[in-house]
Amino acid sequence: MGGAGCRSMNIILWGDNRYDEKSHFPCLPLMKISAYYKMRGDSVRLYDKDVTDCDILYKSKTFSFTNDLDFIPPDGKVVQGGSGYAIALDGDNREVYDKSLDVLLSDDIECLYPDYKLYPGLVHEAYGFLTRGCPRACSFCVVSKKEGRASRKVADLTDIWRGQKKIKLMDANILACGEREGLLKQLIKSGSSIDYTQGLDVRLMNDDMAKLICRTKTEMIHFAFDGMKDEAYTIKGLEIFKKYFDKGAGVCRVYILVNYDTTREEDVYRVKKVTELGYQPYIMIYRRGTHDAFLTHLRTWCNSTMYYFSCDFSEWTPYKNGKSCYDLYGDISKIKAS
Repeated sequence: MGGAGCRSMNIILWGDNRYDEKSHFPCLPLMKISAYYKMRGDSVRLYDKDVTDCDILYKSKTFSFTNDLDFIPPDGKVVQGGSGYAIALDGDNREVYDKSLDVLLSDDIECLYPDYKLYPGLVHEAYGFLTRGCPRACSFCVVSKKEGRASRKVADLTDIWRGQKKIKLMDANILACGEREGLLKQLIKSGSSIDYTQGLDVRLMNDDMAKLICRTKTEMIHFAFDGMKDEAYTIKGLEIFKKYFDKGAGVCRVYILVNYDTTREEDVYRVKKVTELGYQPYIMIYRRGTHDAFLTHLRTWCNSTMYYFSCDFSEWTPYKNGKSCYDLYGDISKIKAS
């Protein structure tokens, strides 16, 4: 490794979620690996087509459906990690996570402040976790298997933030953490704009939490109505939060998971119920490409403000032949929230 009397190593980093200022996240594990090796005096850069060799190639894969990098350094070694390498599909085309295949960062790298210089232009945003884990153990999510079935504090805000104007929290379930109140107060005190990127568990909402969340500076709040099992808790939480949130439906979005374990009727109902409660629904399709035309049409109508605000789903015409969703799907398209 680098240092006096040692040859500087050539470290190449690759991730399947390459940073794009408009739509994609930088890869936090790669940023921490970069910080580690740069502290040792080694050369670090992101992979591009001009790379022909290196001492170590680190590959980070978040998603199971993205393409892997097929480059192998002739004289170096490859280290790969991330959930994307630990997920396979079962006979029902559902994702199955195998923790034994997921290589995590070592503790001496995980604790480091990320190298934001790895991604040019990433100046005004901080990324990181204040908590890890989630008690929910949702079958469509790997977090509980990967990080544990409890939300626990792993950092204070000062560990991941150095005055940036925006904070991108990547916590899976900060509201399930026993120290949530203190962490939310740290976010309030920062004065920065907070993006709860993985959403907030609205089933855990109470009046005190709603008041604190509303005191954080946010551009968009995300909740989820993933299924019918926790319908009552979801609706109650949305009702509580609405009492204190006065910024309008356009900046408070509720994700609606479809193509997993709900019926068409339940999908339309959840969209209509979220609308009735004063929020903006947003369809999220599980394993896109395995869904039918009905979900394509529901998603297109729901997620497009132009269509969503202009007519009811039953009235929308997805095809040029003029047939409405009522013509195509009958009374399902007219289901009401109550």
